[in-house]
Amino acid sequence: MGNFKFRAALAGLAMLLANTACNRNTQLRIAVIPKGQTHIFWQSVHAGAAKAGNEFGAQILWNGPATELDLSKQIGIVDDFINQHVDGIALAPAHGESLVPVVEHAAEMKIPVSIFDSGIKTDKYVSYVSTDNYKGGVMAGQRMGEILPKGGKIAIIATTPGGVSTMEREAGFKDTIAKNFPGIEVVAFQYGMSDRAKSLSVAEDILTANPGIAAIFCSNESGSIGAVQGAKSHNLAGKVKIVGFDSSPTLIEDVQAGNIDSLVVQNPFNMGYMVVKSLVDQLHGKTPEKRIDTGATLVTAANLKDQAVQDLLNPPIDKYLNSK
Repeated sequence: MGNFKFRAALAGLAMLLANTACNRNTQLRIAVIPKGQTHIFWQSVHAGAAKAGNEFGAQILWNGPATELDLSKQIGIVDDFINQHVDGIALAPAHGESLVPVVEHAAEMKIPVSIFDSGIKTDKYVSYVSTDNYKGGVMAGQRMGEILPKGGKIAIIATTPGGVSTMEREAGFKDTIAKNFPGIEVVAFQYGMSDRAKSLSVAEDILTANPGIAAIFCSNESGSIGAVQGAKSHNLAGKVKIVGFDSSPTLIEDVQAGNIDSLVVQNPFNMGYMVVKSLVDQLHGKTPEKRIDTGATLVTAANLKDQAVQDLLNPPIDKYLNSK
């Protein structure tokens, strides 16, 4: 009889644990891992992911390296979420090749992964949610051709080697200039390493070495900030034309002031929302699209006050992040 009671107690305990686990796991846990956390771009992604989490009843687990250059940290974060057996992972790979093994490991562990912002050299993912970055580079190249109708010497402040999204922008820009604007000559190409201080240093070096330079193209937020600060320090603000990528309050102020000609602006809020939605759909038995383009807009002083542009530039970050 004692053994029977013992076995019954064990069975009851097992049922209790099973019910507890079941109750604990009724809410989906979606890990969202950006390349870094310092840029306003990533805060907007976080807010969009939080909105989707609220709407779809998913817990958003946000974690990423402090800077976009810390590949080992990002890989470790993905591994940690795999070990936690989260329900899904949204990842912005800082490098198109280095993150392949952990993404494929997640797939082996039956944890669906969606990629956002920047591509990866594997097909073991649910959806790829991002701007058409090559097309964004083409947009910037076309704008450069319009503002330099007589041609001229220009420079490119690139972002980081191996970052697929920014490499695609740089390729789209260079291809467009080479194909459509033979009077424009690229005389300098340097990496700002996704860092404002480094981008400023690069911009100052370029402006010192090329006193007759007409314009600079920058492929991300920190590069754009570095370029305009470099132009200001050389008393060339508004004289050297700057076509940048992404936005921040200071960059928009510089567009208004005429220090920046234009910015190709992505929709990171929508990107964060859609990447979480793709995973929720997958987990609920739906088939999300493999490629989801979240769009890009050329912002200039002429269209800055348009309502659609204002909505794009001012996502509700505080509503979804600071209320927690």
